[in-house]
Amino acid sequence: MKRVMLKLSGEALAGDKKQGFDEETVRKVALQVKQIVDKGMEVGIVIGGGNFWRGRSSENIDRTKADQIGMLATVMNCIYVSEIFRSVGMMTNILTPFEVGSFTKLFSKDRANKYFAAGHVVFFAGGTGHPYFSTDTGVVLRAIEVDAEVILLAKSIDGVYDADPRTDPNAKKYDVVSIDEVIAKNLQVVDMTASIMARDNKKEMWVFDLNEENSIVNTLDGRFNGTKVTV
Repeated sequence: MKRVMLKLSGEALAGDKKQGFDEETVRKVALQVKQIVDKGMEVGIVIGGGNFWRGRSSENIDRTKADQIGMLATVMNCIYVSEIFRSVGMMTNILTPFEVGSFTKLFSKDRANKYFAAGHVVFFAGGTGHPYFSTDTGVVLRAIEVDAEVILLAKSIDGVYDADPRTDPNAKKYDVVSIDEVIAKNLQVVDMTASIMARDNKKEMWVFDLNEENSIVNTLDGRFNGTKVTV
């Protein structure tokens, strides 16, 4: 593959702290991505904001404003993670669908392709720029726009299950599952909007545990222990 889109869970980047950042976790991610980039692969990254903010859990804030706070949380995450990436020897750029002063640049497909061609890791922050759309939808949308060949979903769980394995000891893990089955059974790999977009635009998703040793490199080297969501 030439170009992949990596979605990082904000909670997974927080490690055991659950909030904020665990620098060692982020550094391990950076070193893995560097191995991939050094082999000539182009990497786009979307990061969730759950380590800072989960707006839908608040009953006292207008949904639009809550989602805007969440968008800014993803910008903070991308700025931090981008700097850790730079500290291990990669060049990075952050694109957002709205102005964030001089912190980021406005997203366009042409600009993203220019940075990819220069060997930069491109962070897509701010979601879609609109409320009521999650970073799940954001990562699928950007993957479609920049023609990424696969979406890598690095989570705090090791794949897709037919039930919540944290509450159901009999939950079954899928090695491979079709996006049609994900939608029909509401398996919540990504939200429903993102699932339908992935199906309609034939974007395969691979789900794996970020905290597994060398999980990103292993996934792209064929030593995959997660779930492949096929289209």
